[in-house]
Parts: sequence; structure tokens; C-alpha cells
Amino acid sequence: MPEIGLYSLAPVIITLVLSVWSRNVVLGLFVGVFSGVLLLNGPNPFTSMSIMLEQYLVAQASNSANMGILLLMIFVAGLVGLMEKSGGAAAFASMMTKFITNKLKAQSAAWMSGCLLFFTDSGTPLIVGPLFRPIIDGLKISRAKLAWIIDSTASPVAVLIPFIGWGLYSQGLISQEYKDLGIDESAFLAYIKAVPFQFYSVLAVVMVPVVIMAKADFGPMRKAEEDCAKGIVMESAETLAAEVVTTISLQKAKPIMVWLPLGCMLVIMFSLLVPQGFPMDMANMPSNAFRASLSTGYICAAIILMMLMRHYGVRSLSGGFSLYLESMSKVVTVLIILVLAWSLGAVGKDLGAPAYISALIDGRLPAYLIPAAVFVVGGVISFSTGSSWGTYAILIPLTIPIAHQFDAPMYVAIGAVLSGGLFGDHCSPISDTTILSATGAGCTQIDHVKTQFPYAIFNGSCSLIAYIVAGVTGSIWALGLGILLMVAGLLILKKW
Repeated sequence: MPEIGLYSLAPVIITLVLSVWSRNVVLGLFVGVFSGVLLLNGPNPFTSMSIMLEQYLVAQASNSANMGILLLMIFVAGLVGLMEKSGGAAAFASMMTKFITNKLKAQSAAWMSGCLLFFTDSGTPLIVGPLFRPIIDGLKISRAKLAWIIDSTASPVAVLIPFIGWGLYSQGLISQEYKDLGIDESAFLAYIKAVPFQFYSVLAVVMVPVVIMAKADFGPMRKAEEDCAKGIVMESAETLAAEVVTTISLQKAKPIMVWLPLGCMLVIMFSLLVPQGFPMDMANMPSNAFRASLSTGYICAAIILMMLMRHYGVRSLSGGFSLYLESMSKVVTVLIILVLAWSLGAVGKDLGAPAYISALIDGRLPAYLIPAAVFVVGGVISFSTGSSWGTYAILIPLTIPIAHQFDAPMYVAIGAVLSGGLFGDHCSPISDTTILSATGAGCTQIDHVKTQFPYAIFNGSCSLIAYIVAGVTGSIWALGLGILLMVAGLLILKKW
């Protein structure tokens, strides 16, 4: 390979190193893009900065399809923020706590509540945790167990839903790569097809009821449960959890403030999408028309929720609208990451990074092992940075061209990136969902990491085997194998 080939990896390497060192993915991406522009255009930093802004950042952000994704993310953030701050999500979750009389019902209700609050991965721990904490304390269930349950129903559920933040963000990354490769398929459809191959995410969600019903706790979690049954309670973050309760529990909020806006949103979305060919003719549906339909649904849902907030006396219309705008502003960091990720991918292509990586692995790594390798690499990056989304920004622009080049199963590879990012996130002590889950459950961050880590490694091992099989077969039956391995392994560990 020519020497310039090695340099083509510099932006990605710099991004990784800086992201891990600074714990800041935005900084890593920015410097990575800038370093690539320097390599392409010479050492003058002022000229390179100008070129980076004009030909990469602005060009990517102003692209019609990309702008549609950015706007959609803003509307999603506005609705999610309204649901969290209105108290409707808390009221909806509290409805699930009725008729809880034993440990099985308490843990199952917490799991179900987390799954039903799929629209807010960061809000789930701070809503479900404080609501169930008094219940699990009374039933002598450890708070570490509650933290694991809500952590397993936050990001793992959210990443499986194609029309909320996680899915839309990832589709933005997929769409750019498909466009560059000339793949005639919508990113939405590709994401849908990749959902069954998100092995770790599915296993994380399914593992909770299996462990609950089989009483198959193992490792530090089993000890935590045994200690709790004896009255030995782990050190808690009670003050933090109490603060969360006061911010999300509003007496006037009703469950209808969740199910009615979401129901109307889905009806409006599908009424606009179906006449345009959804879901049978997605290939011929204009991407902006698709995103406009989704955006319309989210905007209408927000309007309905603001009216409900006024009707039940939670907030005035002007107060609700102010909250809506405030919630939109909190997604700025995510939008920046998206634009920088698109730019990093563009710089990498201009430097020839995908072609160089393809040449490096040609003949050295069988195509069927690409998904398994991507899963492991994604886990390492996410563990180091504490960011699934940052991991996707780095890996998707590299993985899709490589899978396309070597004819590896594309949907398996995409699923491996998404699952790998979540796997590392679940193991990482610096992940935001790790911190939020511990806070919401009222246990220390260290106790949550210590008890969840063996579960994450166990699921990750089952997922890795499933990715090797899926890489060979390309079949969704590999998911069944992963679930079978998980259940069998839990039954074996239960006896130890």
C-alpha cells in the first residue's frame, strides 16, 4: 500500500484517542475532522479551518436529506422533553405500580414500565427508578437489581425503535453511506431489517424476565439480593433520587398525557406514510417526504400534549411551549455529533480510508467474521468513551463500505455496530445511562457497575457467538440461537 494509505486512518485514530482521553466525543470528532483536512490541503491551519467549515461541516449540514434528519431530531427532543417534564410519563409509570404484592410482580412491573417508556432512554431511569424504589425496598429487593432492570429497559429498548432518537440518528449515518455507495434502499428500511440482528440489545431486554422468573441471579448480583434479604442494604444515593422524585412527580399529571399524544402521533404518521408507499414501496419514497411525515406526527403530538397540560392545570399553553423550546435546545450536542460524524466520514473517503482498510483485511479476515469483529471493536470504543452514539459516528462510516466491499451480510454488520456500542455502554462506568440508572434506583454507581458487569459480559458472549453464526448464514435464526444460549447459560449459572 502507498504510504498515504496509512495516513488515511489518522483522523479516525485521532478521534478515538482524543475521545477516550477527554471523555468528550465532540472534541475528538472535531479534531479528527480538522486533522483530515490538514492532510488533504496542507499545513496552513487557517486555510484548513475555512475549508473544513465550507466544504465539510456546512456542506453536510445543509444537504437536504441531512437537514431533514436534523430537524426531525429537534422535534423528537421537544416531544420527549415535554413528556418527561409534564409528569405524564411518571403518571403513566405509576399506573403500572398498582396491585404489586410480591417480588415477581414488582420486578416485572418495573421491567414493563421501562419498556413502555421507550421514547426516553435517559428519562426512563429517572422516572421508573424513584417510583419503584419504595416498593422494592419494602419487598427486600436490592436497589442494584432495580438499577440493572431500568438500565436494561432504557437504551436497549430505545435502540430497537426506528422512529425515535436512537433510530433516526443511526439512520442519518446509514443514509450517507448508502448514498455514497449507490445502494438503492432507504435507511429506514435498512434499520428495520437490522433490528433482528441487534443481538445484544434484544438479549438485554429479554434477559430481565428470564432472570426474574427463573430466579437465576449470579455473581455479585446474587450476593446483593441475599444481603438485601437479610436486611443489609447497599450504600444509596438517596439524596439524588429524592431530588429526581420532586422534579418528575406532578400531582395533576395523568397517564393520558402519554398514551393519547403517542397514539395520535402514530395515526398521523401512518396516515401520511401509507399513501406514499409505506411500508411496501419504501425504495421509491422520497427521503424528505418520509421525514416530513414523521416530523408532522411529532409536532402534532407535542401540540396535543401542550393542550392536555393546560387542560389538567399542569402548565399554561405559553409555559408548555417554553418547555417545548427548552427541550429542543438540549439536543444541540447530538446534532453537532451528527454533523461532525458525517464530516469525518467524508474526510475519510477523500483520504481513501475505507479502501485502505479493505486492502488491509483482504485475505486476512473472512467476511463472515466482520460482524463479530465490529461488535467487539464497538464494545471497546463505547466502553472507553461511555458513548454509544459516538461509537456509531465512528464505526458506521467504516463498517458499511467494508461490508459492501467484502459482501458481508449488511444488516448483520449494521446490527453489530449498534449492539457493540450498547454492549460497551452497559459495561462502562462513565456511561450516562449507567450513572442515571444508579441515581434513579438509589444505589451507588460502583455497586451498579459491579453487579451489572457480569450480566453484560455474559450477554455479550452469547451475542458474539450469534454474530459468528449470523456472519456465516445471514439468517435471523442466529437471534434464536443467542436467546437459547442465554437461557441455557442462566440455568447452568443458577445451580452454581
